[in-house]
Amino acid sequence: MSVSNELETTMIALFQTIDLALNLYTWVLIASAIFSWLYAFNVINSSNQFVNSVGMFLYNVTEPLLRPIRRLLPNLGGIDISPIILLLIIFFLRSLMWNTIFPLVA
Repeated sequence: MSVSNELETTMIALFQTIDLALNLYTWVLIASAIFSWLYAFNVINSSNQFVNSVGMFLYNVTEPLLRPIRRLLPNLGGIDISPIILLLIIFFLRSLMWNTIFPLVA
């Protein structure tokens, strides 16, 4: 196998791994939004240790990327659209990666 083919195979694997990570983070964002709604409307038992563990995990994983977006957005009252903005950024990055950068590598 030539060096060119090895580099191409490595880049494809790297792109697929990045794409998988972005896809998983998308689902974590969706789960976090649903969890926050269930918590806000008192659908789930907030005193349950497992529920608190899941909530803290989702908060700790999503908050570092959502906080800077919230600082840039105007105050919309009780509506938080920062997860939607972050999802749009993730979809843009995935599209940019596969439609612009990947064809140059392959």
